Amino acid sequence: MIVSLIVAMDCMRGIGKGNRLPWRLSSDLKRFRALTMGHHIIVGRKTFESIGRPLPGRQMIVVTRNRDFKPEGCMIAHSLEDAITLARERGESEVFISGGARIYARSLKLADRLYLTLVHAEVGADTFFPEWDEREWIEKETSYHPADEKNEYATTFKLLQKSDAV
Repeated sequence: MIVSLIVAMDCMRGIGKGNRLPWRLSSDLKRFRALTMGHHIIVGRKTFESIGRPLPGRQMIVVTRNRDFKPEGCMIAHSLEDAITLARERGESEVFISGGARIYARSLKLADRLYLTLVHAEVGADTFFPEWDEREWIEKETSYHPADEKNEYATTFKLLQKSDAV
């Protein structure tokens, strides 16, 4: 099974502000939907609460230490490793890890792929993607998208693969 991270970050590695996405990017949401549709998505509890509901067409696994947290329509795991195992046992071919910051920090060493949206702005985020060694990753795809009426900022979509997974 492929373990993939999927994240949008600004030029300072910012990924959130006030437990929300700090931008309006229609193209990024469409990309996220297309990539994750039909797959398992692993998120932390705070990220799930910011979304507010299970995403249609995907099986969400929420990682939480809170044994009483049981959102309807989601699976629960009490560690990132348990969440990955759960997706694997259910026959998943590619699981997507979609935040938040602590989940990303724990998953960087486990990931094979990184679907990255670079937001060409600094948005004053209060939550950040962890520091990571870009030399460990090989760029497989890249595409630039200018800002427009549906996309507040210009972005670059990248697909990176961990160099030892090539």
